[in-house]
Amino acid sequence: MPHKNAIVRTSSPKLKSISTMLALSVSVYACTSVENAGQAINDAASTASREVQSAASALGTPNTQPSQVPDTRTGLKSGLYDAETAAWNLKLASTTPLPIGFFDPRALWSPTAATPPTAEGEEAAPPPPNPISFANSDLAFSGDRVIMGNFHGFNVYEVYDESNTRPILSVACPGGQGDVSVHGDLVFYSVEQNRARLDCGAGGVEGTSSEERFRGVRIFDISDINDPKQVAAVQTCRGSHTNTLVPHPTDPNIVYIYNSGTSGVRPGTELEGCSSGSPEENADTSLYSIDIIKVPLNAPEKAEIINSPRIFADRETGRIDGLWKGGALGEGAQTTSATVACHDITAYPEYNLAAGACSGNGILIDISDPENPSRIDEISDPNMAFWHSATFTNDASKILFGDEWGGGVAARCTPEDPETWGADIVVDRTENGLEGRGFYKIPNTQTDKENCVTHNGSLIPVPGRDIMVQGFYSGGISIFDFTDSNNPFEIAFFDRGPIADDALYLAGNWAAYWHNGQIFAPEIVRGLDVYQLVASDMLSENEIAAAKLIQYEEANTQTQTKFEWPASPVVAGAYLDQLNRGSAIDNRLATRTASEIARWKDGRPRARRMRSLARDLKTAANNATGRDINRFNQLATVLENAR
Repeated sequence: MPHKNAIVRTSSPKLKSISTMLALSVSVYACTSVENAGQAINDAASTASREVQSAASALGTPNTQPSQVPDTRTGLKSGLYDAETAAWNLKLASTTPLPIGFFDPRALWSPTAATPPTAEGEEAAPPPPNPISFANSDLAFSGDRVIMGNFHGFNVYEVYDESNTRPILSVACPGGQGDVSVHGDLVFYSVEQNRARLDCGAGGVEGTSSEERFRGVRIFDISDINDPKQVAAVQTCRGSHTNTLVPHPTDPNIVYIYNSGTSGVRPGTELEGCSSGSPEENADTSLYSIDIIKVPLNAPEKAEIINSPRIFADRETGRIDGLWKGGALGEGAQTTSATVACHDITAYPEYNLAAGACSGNGILIDISDPENPSRIDEISDPNMAFWHSATFTNDASKILFGDEWGGGVAARCTPEDPETWGADIVVDRTENGLEGRGFYKIPNTQTDKENCVTHNGSLIPVPGRDIMVQGFYSGGISIFDFTDSNNPFEIAFFDRGPIADDALYLAGNWAAYWHNGQIFAPEIVRGLDVYQLVASDMLSENEIAAAKLIQYEEANTQTQTKFEWPASPVVAGAYLDQLNRGSAIDNRLATRTASEIARWKDGRPRARRMRSLARDLKTAANNATGRDINRFNQLATVLENAR
């Protein structure tokens, strides 16, 4: 049996040879956003490896600690369902393949693979679906159900236990990218591709302007799991790349959807009021805004856009293009996208805040009036190419912003890539505004056949620490601690080998999210992964048990909810483990505390002694530093409330 901190490296059971699957692959057909991304990869590839290291040197290196064991994520054998895997402090409990109709081997997409030749006299292969037609995207959670978005529609899975997850509903409605949110029986589904039809049909739409085309947010009623219905389809000028659910502060019958559209603007002949152009050319341009959709829950068919606030406006001049105009922030810096839209908006209603990852900037937003949000502050950084995602810490004192350098379809975790590019940046909220601190990225040990960059994730609710689980596409998933903003470090990972050895194919974990004691990760082509944490020197059994106390009936990945831990022996044990790990508590006090926690866990708490112990812990807090001050005080509070 391996040591508890050992990396486990295995090969999955061989289900079908990838060479057999790829023999069906044919050339990539037009899909504007992916084509452009692929062209950008090819254009940049020849110069990137020569220039990025010197640029990174000029910009500084990340304040990160390496994994505490030798890294073995490089050199993993390739395969679709039989790729070799590597794991550290994390166990893959199950992978549920996509249901019938949601996977086509011809849809495995590569920006670099050549078209298989056709032998003389042999019939040409049928044309493939559009690139990434069947890619899995984001998740939402409702009870014991996981809703997984897909470019072809969405699937609902019932989670019976960690190794038994089954699809119970598939809704085919092509159009991507298929990000989902849920509230009650309603599923909100993002659509941005030109092929999407209003009627959810698979035939596509011809022409540049058509009444049959749909780009925006669909609303489905799944109250009858055997008969789901599309009850609303809210058209938007730039489609919907992602959507964020924001509750009304006082009216439980109202929710809002903050819509982030990143595609090209539709012609006004297709949707009235839509137009493109710079502010100088067109004051009414559909760029430089987000959409706010108001949804009455008792009549969702009446959902409509009520506002498109100009949240990027210059505070002094009022110019709507008031943030980053695009380009490099300095010599050797990343070429950063212009801020014309948000990619992701993460709402934290309990703090009346939202964080926007908005192309060229990270922004902080006041949502106390959810119909009229306003920008509080913004930040830029020379290491960031495309501000992509945002996550608050539980106390909202900092924000983790991700950079999707290369658009998720490029190999950006190779030894030639800078450690601060395609990484997360930890941003503190200070009296002086938003201030960038350290960076986090998985070790650059991936191959050039693996699309890899930071992508979506969530907090793991461990009291006393800021811990994130995150997908890195074909870089797998990584769990890291960023409690010290300047020194984030990895504590667990899981990774698979690439799809093939001869070309990069789009695959890997789109995201990874903690929900009710487990980690769920949509794998772009392989299905839905479920993971379990493994106790280690990096994360104790008490810390894992305390995280599992946080349970939600409903959860959306871009709507954060504050964690509130009950007074429990495992919560007390988690704080004590952290103090011991950092040598912040003297042995005598630690022994007393451990003894009282053990009695409490056995059902024999001594209230008087624990109150006395709590006073001593608060005294010790006076001599502590950093996060240990809070750990001492929180441990004391838990003991005072023991029952």
